[in-house]
Amino acid sequence: YMVAMVNKSLLPVQLHLPLLGDTAFLTQGLKYNYELIFFWGPGSLFQNKWNLHPKYKRAGNRLELAQQLSRVILLTGLANLLLCPFILVWQVLYAFFSYTEVIKREPGSLGARRWSLYGRLYLRHFNELDHELHSRLGRGYKPVSKYMNSFTSPLLAVFARNVAFFSGSVLAVLIALTVYDEDVLTVQHILTAITLLGVVITVTRSFIPDEHMVWCPEQLLQCVLAHIHYMPDHWKGNANKSETRDEMAQLFQYKAVFILEELLSPIVTPFILIFFLRHKSLEIIDFFRNFTVEVVGVGDICSFAQMDVRRHGNPQWLSEGQTEASVYQQAENGKTELSLMHFTIKNPRWQPPQESSVFISHLKEKVQQDAASAPPA
Repeated sequence: YMVAMVNKSLLPVQLHLPLLGDTAFLTQGLKYNYELIFFWGPGSLFQNKWNLHPKYKRAGNRLELAQQLSRVILLTGLANLLLCPFILVWQVLYAFFSYTEVIKREPGSLGARRWSLYGRLYLRHFNELDHELHSRLGRGYKPVSKYMNSFTSPLLAVFARNVAFFSGSVLAVLIALTVYDEDVLTVQHILTAITLLGVVITVTRSFIPDEHMVWCPEQLLQCVLAHIHYMPDHWKGNANKSETRDEMAQLFQYKAVFILEELLSPIVTPFILIFFLRHKSLEIIDFFRNFTVEVVGVGDICSFAQMDVRRHGNPQWLSEGQTEASVYQQAENGKTELSLMHFTIKNPRWQPPQESSVFISHLKEKVQQDAASAPPA
């Protein structure tokens, strides 16, 4: 359900901020509140782990149910607002004890990147297991790092080189003095100065580009696409644009940004729930009613998880002429088709439905034709 709601832009994870512009905000705390409201909290839509409450499957009282959900979201947001000081203190203490030793041992770790929580939901296939997603994104880590690092600022690079040079000069003098006379270490704040200079040098070096790097963003982005499988159409031919890089940064964020978002989460989460999610109550009610199917022996599941190209296929893909899905029913960015391909590869013994089998057969024929017409290597 969460993957489908992100795919259909139902969850307010894309925010437009006055100074920062368009940004993606999804933290562990905010995701926890979403799951609390939808799946297992008091007043949630599910009556247990397996079944959606029957009243949400009927369209007759959708407005009343939307008002009830709106009240639940409002109360949850107010509870988050009241508990904000306590959660904020806990977040600060948790971050301090979790990352202080790491930063001391590896000062450059804050400049490293990680897949954001929003990126994991955006890039996840329907019916993709956790370890499969982790493995796929792990393989794409180096290609996407190379792509992101290929964007450099000449002014920032010059500034970083100068700061690294002067910091290194002072550090070299201090180290030489300590070698000449150990009593230098007893001078007040000398060890602190040496440590801070080491941190400054490590951080500034991360902004200095590799002199042997070749500028080929389109090729790098294609290497990234081979692993993440999803790319907006407007990225094609625009891999060298800063806008494309900024959108990729929403999926692949700095660890420092991740820590900052988690620290701000107790403050931001109540406002997102009250002022953004609450106004989507009717859309959420309609989503769960329209995209919930009952599977014998399993319970109620999201219909997107069935990867049915007839019900959720996109006419722009190879399933054209085989789908009856409206714009509202179809998954965005070809997620149904890509999920079906991925699941078929990972589970070769699985027997898909008739329409999905036809789609897979046509895809195999197309691949064989392309391979036959391709020039020899």
